Amino acid sequence: MSEIVPTGVIEGKILLIRGKKVMLDRDLAILYGVETRTLNQAVRRNINRFPEDFMFQLTGEEMENWKSQIVISNKERMGLRKKPYAFTENGVAMLSSVLSSERAVEVNIQIMRTFTRLREMFLTHKELAHKLAQLENKIERHDGEIKAIFNAIRQLMAPPPDTNKRKIGFNRDKEG
Repeated sequence: MSEIVPTGVIEGKILLIRGKKVMLDRDLAILYGVETRTLNQAVRRNINRFPEDFMFQLTGEEMENWKSQIVISNKERMGLRKKPYAFTENGVAMLSSVLSSERAVEVNIQIMRTFTRLREMFLTHKELAHKLAQLENKIERHDGEIKAIFNAIRQLMAPPPDTNKRKIGFNRDKEG
């Protein structure tokens, strides 16, 4: 199966905004091979399919933060007169029903597979991090137990404290 768009390109377009993995309208339009306004018109014609958990418009602050991350100096020349729309994974899935081109459907399949793969990678890393934390706790507990054992061995190996008490019993060496 050949890819229309390399997976790395799609991964690079997935952003974390408001704690959600999203793709912006302009990036999706490029991937689908349509103009941003065409994509947004299709969405507006079917707005009832895009509730807030599928799509939202960036705030002014979010837009400024995003622009500073990608270092855009001339927003008019870059086509950024309006705040972009961000589509969640569900929103991207819904786009395939409002965009009818074959390319849009094929690219959408790739995007959905990328979202799924990223989610699986995140879960795997989360599981590994949890197992690592458990192992660290075990090691710390074992370290304490091992230190206690070494302290007990050192105490057993240490010579008894020297006391100046007279020894009890018969002593042949002394006359007396």
